[in-house]
Amino acid sequence: MNTVIFRTIAPLIVAIMLVFSAYVCLRGHNEPGGGFIGGLIAASAIAILGTAIGPAAARRALHIDPMSIAGFGVFMAAFSGLLSLFTGSPFMTSIWLYLELGETTVPLSTPMVFDIGVFFVVFGTIAAIALGLEGDSGEQP
Repeated sequence: MNTVIFRTIAPLIVAIMLVFSAYVCLRGHNEPGGGFIGGLIAASAIAILGTAIGPAAARRALHIDPMSIAGFGVFMAAFSGLLSLFTGSPFMTSIWLYLELGETTVPLSTPMVFDIGVFFVVFGTIAAIALGLEGDSGEQP
């Protein structure tokens, strides 16, 4: 299924999927979605890109090894839980920060940091598996 039409339209599909995965990830605390589903959508986008341009080119487009992204996500998720220990609260207790930006209040929280960490873990792991199954040796040229 490596047609000219597919290779031409794949970058647009990937861009739309990556924006949608970020949206799904960031709205996950208040509505359905979250880091897991967002990571699956983003990894599916990389699988589509790997199918269209080849796994080696998709790895080059990522610039970072997918398993390194997954490792960073594990660190980020664990760090979000450790932040509560500095307030004397139990591990993984939510901490909220409200930033005033002009007339808008932007809530930031440790659950959001945890969700972003889960996003990176799922994205990195599934992208590595998908690119590996597409026939790439895993080495970056």
